[in-house]
Amino acid sequence: MTANEVRHVAITEVLNRSGVETAEIRPLSETWACDVFNLAKMEEALSKNAFKAVKKTVQTGEPLDKATADIVAAAMKAWAMGKGAKFFSHVFYPLTNITAEKHDGFIITNTDGQAITEFTGSLLIKGEPDGSSFPNGSLRMTNAARGYTAWDPTSPAYIMQTANGATLMIPSVFMSWTGEALDKKIPLLRSNAAMDAAARRVLTLMGETDIAPLNASCGPEQEYFLVDAHFAAARPDLLLAGRTLFGAAPAKGQEFDDHYFGAIPERVQVFMQAFEDKLYRLGIPAKTHHNEVAPGQFEIAPYHENCNVAADHQQLLMTVMKATAAEHGFLCLLHEKPFAGVNGSGKHVNWSVANSTQGNLLDPGTSPEHNLNFLLFCGAVIRGVHKFGPLLRAVIATASNDHRLGANEAPPAILSVYLGDQLEAVFEDIKAGKISASSDGGVMDLGLSQILNFKRDPGDRNRTSPFAFTGNRFEFRAVGSSQSISGPLVAMNTMLADSLNWVAEKLEVELGSGKTQAAAVAAVLKELMELHGDAIFGGDGYSAEWHEAAVSERGLRNLPTTADALPVFEEPEVIELFEKTGVLSAVELNARYEVYAEQYINSITVEAKLVADMAKTVIYPAALKYAADLANTFAAVEAVGASFDTGPVKVIAENANRLLETVAELSTELERHDFADTAAHMKHFATTIRSLMEQARVHADTLEVEVDDALWPLPKYREMLFIK
Repeated sequence: MTANEVRHVAITEVLNRSGVETAEIRPLSETWACDVFNLAKMEEALSKNAFKAVKKTVQTGEPLDKATADIVAAAMKAWAMGKGAKFFSHVFYPLTNITAEKHDGFIITNTDGQAITEFTGSLLIKGEPDGSSFPNGSLRMTNAARGYTAWDPTSPAYIMQTANGATLMIPSVFMSWTGEALDKKIPLLRSNAAMDAAARRVLTLMGETDIAPLNASCGPEQEYFLVDAHFAAARPDLLLAGRTLFGAAPAKGQEFDDHYFGAIPERVQVFMQAFEDKLYRLGIPAKTHHNEVAPGQFEIAPYHENCNVAADHQQLLMTVMKATAAEHGFLCLLHEKPFAGVNGSGKHVNWSVANSTQGNLLDPGTSPEHNLNFLLFCGAVIRGVHKFGPLLRAVIATASNDHRLGANEAPPAILSVYLGDQLEAVFEDIKAGKISASSDGGVMDLGLSQILNFKRDPGDRNRTSPFAFTGNRFEFRAVGSSQSISGPLVAMNTMLADSLNWVAEKLEVELGSGKTQAAAVAAVLKELMELHGDAIFGGDGYSAEWHEAAVSERGLRNLPTTADALPVFEEPEVIELFEKTGVLSAVELNARYEVYAEQYINSITVEAKLVADMAKTVIYPAALKYAADLANTFAAVEAVGASFDTGPVKVIAENANRLLETVAELSTELERHDFADTAAHMKHFATTIRSLMEQARVHADTLEVEVDDALWPLPKYREMLFIK
C-alpha cells in the first residue's frame, strides 16, 4: 500500500468507526480511592499504635521506625494481594518528565521448593534500580552505577490496574549511592520543608503560636489534543516527535471561537468518562473537563492537593490519560505545540500555601489591606518573582514549550506578576507609605429579573500574564503541557522560602526598634515594593511595548528560547539560592543543567532527522509523482494542439528542489560538534537548526496545497483536527 493510500484508508477507517461502547460507570461513593492504600484503609488494617505513627509521618514528616514499617508492609501486601496484585513496584520520577518503575514479585520459594509470598519493611523502604541508565548529568557512570529508590510514606501507595493484571505501586524517591538526588521528588520535598521553616519563622514573628506544618498546594490544569490513531500511524512526526513537523493550515482553524466550551464530541465524552473513572479509583480528584480553544484540544483540571501528592497524581494522570486514549483509538498528544497555527497546550499550575491552623496564607479575605499575614506572603511572592524570574523561565524551558511561549495563547518569556486592580492598588499604597480601604468588585446586575445578582470579583483576569493572582492563589501559566510540575513547584517553593526569610530578617529589625506589628509590616513591605515592585504588571503581556519597557525600563530579562534560559542554572545567585535553602547542592543543580541541555539538543535532533527523512522519502516523491503526471498530461494535451498553464508544475519543481537543498544543509549542520561549551551547542540548535527546519516546512507546506490531494501521503490538518 502506498503512503497516499494509507492516508485515504485511514480517513475511511475513522469515518466508518463503530461507536465505542460506554463502560459501566459506578457511583463515585463506590469507586473513589478504592485502589489507594490511604490513611482510611491503613486505619482499618493497622494496629492503633502503628496507625498513629504512620499518620504522624504523613501529616508532620516525623520519621517512621523499622518495626512500624514491617507492620505497614505486611498490611499493604495483604491489601494488594486481596485486589489481585502479584507484583509491587517502587515508582519514581527521574529527570525525564515521565515516571519509571521496576516490578518485583511478592513470590519467593522456601527450602521445600514451595511458593510463598514475602514483603518486609526492608523491601518496602528500599529498592535498587541502575542509577547510570537514567539522566543524571554525570553524577553516575557505568562503572559507578548504583542508585536507590526509597518509599515516600507521605504519598499513598496504589494499585495500577491494566489488562495485564494489578500491580502495587509505591511512590518513591530516587538517589545515587553517594546521596545526590537523581529525581524530581527529593528537591520538591526539600523545597516544601524549606518553605515551611521560613513560613513558621514569619508567622511566629507575627504572634502566631499554634502553627501546623505548612504545605504548598497545587491544582494543575492539563491541556491536550486527541488525534485518531489511524491518522497518527501515518504521521512519523506525531509518533516520534509528538508534533507535526509539516502541515498546511486548513481553511478553517479556531478563528470562529466555536470549539472552546462547545459540546464535547460523543466519542471524546466516552473517553473522558472512562478516563476519569480510572482517576477516581486512584484518588485523583478530577474536577473539570471541557473543549479547549483549538479544534481537537481538551482540558482536565483536578482539585487542589498537597504539592507532593499533586505532583505524583499529575504524573499518574498523564500515564492513565495516554493509556485510556489508546484504548479508545486515540493518540493523546501532550506536546506544547502539536499543530502550527492553532493554540498549543499548557499546564497552568495553581499554587498556594496553607496549613490547618492559619489556613490559606494567600487568601486575602474581604479586607486584604488589613490581612497582614496575607500581605507579607503575597509580598514575598512578588519579591521572589522579581529576583528569580529567570529561574522560573528556566524551569519551564524545553524545546517543545519554546513553540508556545509568547505566542497568542501563552504568556511571554518575561516573568511578571499580575495582581488585579484591587491588590495592585493596595501594594501601590504601601509603596507610597499609606494604606487605603481596598475597592470592592460590587454586584453584577444585568437588569434582568430572572437572573440573580451576584458578587463580582474585585479584579479581572489577565490571560497574558505568566504569573497571575487569581483570588486565593497564584497561577503559573507558562508551564508546558508535557512537563512534570515538580520543577516549577521546586522553584516557587524555594524562591518563597528565600523571600520569607528576607521578610523575617527585616521584621526582626523593625519589631526590635519598638515599632508596632502593623507599622513593622508596613515598613518591610514598603522596602520590598521599592526594591521589587517592578515585577508587577497588569497590562497586555503580548504587546511589543511591554517587551520593550520590561527590559529597558524595568530591567526584567527576556529569555525567548531554552538555549537562553537554561544557563540560568549556572548563575551564582541561583546556585546560592538552592544551596542556602538546602534544596539542591551546586553539584545537583549542575547535573540538572547538563541533563536538560542534553534533552533540548536531543529533542531537536530527533525532529531535524525526521524533517530530513520525511522530506526525502515521503514529500519529495509525492511532489515528483504529481509533477511527472502533469508533464505527461501537458504533453498529451499539446499533441492535440491545446495547452494549459504550466505555472503549477514550476511551483512544485521549485519548492521540491528547495526542500531537498534545505534538508541537505540541515543534515550538514546536524553533524557539527565544534562547540566551545554546552551553551554554544544549544544556541546552534535554537538558531541555525530550528531556522532550517522552518525553511523546510515552508517548502513542504507549499507543496501540500499544490499537489493533487489524492497523491498527498500525510494526513492533513483538516482531517486530524476535525474528524473524530
